[in-house]
Amino acid sequence: MENILHHISILVALEGLIFFIPLIIGLIYNETHIMDLLTRAFIIPGSLMIITGLIVNRFTKPGDMQLKDAMFICTLTWIIFSILGAIPFIVLADMSFIDASFETMSGFTTTGITLIQGLDRLPHSILLWRSLIQWIGGLGILSVFILIGFKGAAAVDKFFFSETHKIAGEKPHPGIFNTVKTLWKLYIGFTLAEMLILFLLGLGPFDALTHSLTTLSTGGFSIHDSSIGHFRIAGYSNFNLIEITVMIFMMIGGINFLVHYNVLTGNIKSLWKNFEMKYFWIFLLAGISIITLSGIVNTGIDYHFDGLYATGFSGFLYHLKDSAFQSISVLTTTGYATRDIGSAYFAAAAKQIFLLFMVIGGCSGSTAGGVKVIRIGALLKLVKTRIFKINTSVRTRAPLVIDKFIVKDNEIQRISIIFFMWMLLLFGGGLITALFSNLTGWQSFSGMFSALGNIGPCYISVEEMIHLSPIIKITYIIGMLAGRLEILPVILIFNRKFFR
Repeated sequence: MENILHHISILVALEGLIFFIPLIIGLIYNETHIMDLLTRAFIIPGSLMIITGLIVNRFTKPGDMQLKDAMFICTLTWIIFSILGAIPFIVLADMSFIDASFETMSGFTTTGITLIQGLDRLPHSILLWRSLIQWIGGLGILSVFILIGFKGAAAVDKFFFSETHKIAGEKPHPGIFNTVKTLWKLYIGFTLAEMLILFLLGLGPFDALTHSLTTLSTGGFSIHDSSIGHFRIAGYSNFNLIEITVMIFMMIGGINFLVHYNVLTGNIKSLWKNFEMKYFWIFLLAGISIITLSGIVNTGIDYHFDGLYATGFSGFLYHLKDSAFQSISVLTTTGYATRDIGSAYFAAAAKQIFLLFMVIGGCSGSTAGGVKVIRIGALLKLVKTRIFKINTSVRTRAPLVIDKFIVKDNEIQRISIIFFMWMLLLFGGGLITALFSNLTGWQSFSGMFSALGNIGPCYISVEEMIHLSPIIKITYIIGMLAGRLEILPVILIFNRKFFR
């Protein structure tokens, strides 16, 4: 217990420091008229966290770290961060404890389901807090911990892999600390690049900052109720370029950061050569094609939406852009929208593709959620391997080979367990939603698909989500955490043998 308290205390102090960043933004945007609220939302809780964390850390000592200990600390840390991070939402957005904890867990896990309406009217400080927690959660809370205060520690590997398998196989550097440092350099660099491009395209500094934080993290918390569609509705002349820019950076967030490292060091072929990237492009292009075609069949080649009128080839291009944006947004689990995926514009076939993409998710080693492309690809290849073995001699060896490496049996077993638990949790969460709400079966399952896949959009409106039973909200909170930590660390805290 002392070992657990020692490590968590540092993280609590770190979260306390983060509390002061939105306060600075609040002062920059002249929110001094709500200084009393800012004090209760950020200054007091942030200060108490720092003081408490440092005191506990001073009087406790670290011990030997096993993988199961790291997993337990990891899960507990995400829960504590979400509970403490709910304070600003309770004070500044007038939310209940459960709703605020839901919003915070949705932020840190980069899920993006929101229980807030009227985002455009909220103070800049709370809007930045929503964006900031998604950006921090993108590469993981413990990765920040490793980067800042854990250099050279023996427990680094266990912490890194207990949070999620950020790098599958090869790493850009031999040590975990150097790997994490490289990941954060890329992450910060891409965030700044998007911020600059959006600013040059006409977005204000705050819009550019918040949307960059929530694009690279594949979180999707916008500061506008109409999400990225706001820039079209608000009359931005170059809204098409804004949407295309966001599409590009959503893909960057959803692709393995090792691939980005390889591309930036001269190996451009890694964008399409490796096993996972091939499947990523196949899934994405197939999804865009089906959704575009279904949209044209459903509404016709002409395009009429929100004051936009286009016919012929121009209408086709608008259909293609909408389909590409929502396909990329859902597959990378970002969740931004130019159109509501539950609207009549998207036909039944498109809605089914979206649900499939929620399960698949982005690439391993990315900020995206979902089962991950590489695991779905591995399961598909496993079927092909099994069929090959049936059609040949019984003695024929047919191992699962990915990128010239033989996948070990224990890794195949882990993939199968994670996928099975995904299906089990999806069914359980959908059933609980149906039992405690008046939603249709389609809507009920989509809510848990969204929570577990850390995706955000679903076929439940924000207003309906706000009025869901607390039982459903708690189910989704557990689902968001399980999806972000890839299920196994969360299951551990419900295992009695661990506490024995």
